[in-house]
Amino acid sequence: MKDLRTPPGKPGMPDAGTNLLRAGRIAGRRRTILDTMSRDRDSSRRRRRSAGAWLPVVCLLLFAGSRAFAQDADTPAKALGVVTCSGSTCHGAAKPLSESKVLQNEFITWHRDDHHARAYRSLLGEQGQKIARNLGLDSAENAPECLACHTNYVPAAQRGKRFNLADGVACEACHGAASKWLGMHVTGEASREDNLKVGMYPTEEPVARAKLCLSCHLGTGERFATHRIMGAGHPRLGFELDTFTHIQPAHYRVDADYRSRKQVYGGMQVWAVGQVIAAQRTLELFGQPKWQGNAVFPEFAFFDCHGCHHPMSEQRWAPRASTGLPPGTVQFNDANMLMLLYLMKHVDPALGERLHGAMLALHRATTESMDATHKAATGLSGVLEEVRGRIVGHGFGRDDIEAVLKSLVAGGTAGDYQDYSAAEQAVMAMAALVDALRASGELDAARGTRLDAGVKALYAVLENENAWQPPRLVAELKNLETVLN
Repeated sequence: MKDLRTPPGKPGMPDAGTNLLRAGRIAGRRRTILDTMSRDRDSSRRRRRSAGAWLPVVCLLLFAGSRAFAQDADTPAKALGVVTCSGSTCHGAAKPLSESKVLQNEFITWHRDDHHARAYRSLLGEQGQKIARNLGLDSAENAPECLACHTNYVPAAQRGKRFNLADGVACEACHGAASKWLGMHVTGEASREDNLKVGMYPTEEPVARAKLCLSCHLGTGERFATHRIMGAGHPRLGFELDTFTHIQPAHYRVDADYRSRKQVYGGMQVWAVGQVIAAQRTLELFGQPKWQGNAVFPEFAFFDCHGCHHPMSEQRWAPRASTGLPPGTVQFNDANMLMLLYLMKHVDPALGERLHGAMLALHRATTESMDATHKAATGLSGVLEEVRGRIVGHGFGRDDIEAVLKSLVAGGTAGDYQDYSAAEQAVMAMAALVDALRASGELDAARGTRLDAGVKALYAVLENENAWQPPRLVAELKNLETVLN
């Protein structure tokens, strides 16, 4: 069965939000690992030939137990490069190995199917070069502000001999610089805890995963897609942790061995954690002087893009109760906070009311002064920390999924998703929750099919952000509401 959620591979620099939405996230069609990785024999041969230049003949067992990677505990670990993972008997097998505890074709999956593998190459394309010229850079592939997210941009002193920036966002960008854990990892004798102690990154944990992904898909104190960068031609960023985890080409299988080593988290927990970490990161970045803009304008990357970027002939403004803002106001992008508001209406209504009050205070402050806005942002950050405490580790069950899904739909039918970013987050949330409902084992086939069709229709509304029409979303949400009730 074709997975309509998976974005097609293509050159250039894909829009992290719009292209993924265009793919459509059809609930209930989760790929199994074997469906994703298995191919016919001829395809396997072609992949083996095309990837042959990347695969070292001798596996990294040469390193196992050796002192080659022994480093002082205070010495920063070195990134060794993707070639140190891609041996044919390590993670570079042409197809999954049935006799192994892990698939062992992880490198092939990344190299062939993962957009992260093409991150550096996108800098060399026409759009990447145009953005660089607009920014006054000599070249995108040599500019630190581009390399920071399009590669595993570690300091030169922390690059091993076989490390190559042209690998893009490769293995160690997510799993951590390998020099201190590679040897013990290859032996197979180290426990998960052993590996984590020496620098392997716990990507399975939702909070850790959210922080890692958002370091590029939103930003940090060192790197951020400013309005200047987007004005130069960089696509708008749109991210939701569970959705992006789902469409990431899977290079692991959740079996008994996996569960013995790592905790498995439900989709609703991943979605909820992703929302709160994104909201907190947004306010954290907003509070940093480095990202405050210049002259008479604030840093517009923190505000709703489509509030300004739409044809003047489309007078589509409508009041939104969750902001209290009048027309003509540039709205702070509160999409993640809005999702949390509807989550907390179920999990902790009293805290939800406080969250709503803090959100209203922030929006009101943006019409007064920068000092007032920072003060309101600080207050909202405190409430979000409490929300995080209620969410992380919360055991979401079937009733929670149903209740929050209905809450999100009701918010949309009431007109709370007027801006595209909020609608985008809401639709990804609904798709994630429908998937979570199915994973609970309590969604019958007929209802599941109708919910899938409803989610597909929502994605169709969002297909073209430049032709965004809020009334179309409301109409489709009313159809989905009928199915839920």
